[in-house]
Amino acid sequence: MTIDKHFIHDKIAVPALGLRTTRPRLLKLLSENLISTNATIVNGRAGTGKTALAADFAREAGRSVGWYKVDAADNDLRLFCEYLVTTVRLQRPRLGAQQLLDLSSEIESDSAELLADALVFQLGETRGEPLLIVIEDLHLVYDADWVVPFFRRWLPLLPSDVHVLITCRSLPPTPLWRLRSKQMLRVVDESELAFTFEEAVELFKTYGLSEEHASIAWAQTNGKAATISDFASTPGRAGRALADNLLLLRGARIPALSQTPDLQI
Repeated sequence: MTIDKHFIHDKIAVPALGLRTTRPRLLKLLSENLISTNATIVNGRAGTGKTALAADFAREAGRSVGWYKVDAADNDLRLFCEYLVTTVRLQRPRLGAQQLLDLSSEIESDSAELLADALVFQLGETRGEPLLIVIEDLHLVYDADWVVPFFRRWLPLLPSDVHVLITCRSLPPTPLWRLRSKQMLRVVDESELAFTFEEAVELFKTYGLSEEHASIAWAQTNGKAATISDFASTPGRAGRALADNLLLLRGARIPALSQTPDLQI
């Protein structure tokens, strides 16, 4: 298989980032999805913890992992195929990568289901250790006309030992929702990604901060992953918020002084 000079290897590496504490609630949910569905979509705006969760799960899932971070330039089918096939081939070395790349160059974008069929066949022929394929930031190529035909064909036909996890900032095009109604697709949305109070307390403990610190931060951030992590890790911020909160409470408890009457001398 020939890789073009433009190929960026960091795009197919599992990112090292992660939170200081794992989130068993969400990891358990993703683990259950491995058995009950073909694919999982983790959907939320920037800073909601999608990538950190996916990276954490990639390390905890007990499967070989193919990671692919999508960029806007990957709306070209052949380029998308090159990255996807390369990361899968690292885990399935017998995958017929060159045949898939040649096919992606020959077909029209609206015939992308042919590429999906070929990839499914290759995955079935090269069975090995169960595989988790993570596709990060798929929303960046939603406008490409091959996205719907490819994924609508590929996801339902995945072998039982392969699961696809997709992260995105907006929900996929409407035709893919038929997979959800057929129990082939599970969506983890932004509300589920938010830290619970208990998770916030555990995070703040790793910084030596109290439950009271966590309570204030959780109320102020609505549990948004990036914001609450920044709150906990920024020196002085949690302490300042706690002090401000105490002053506010103290001010509320002290009754206003009665007005002193004017004295006539």
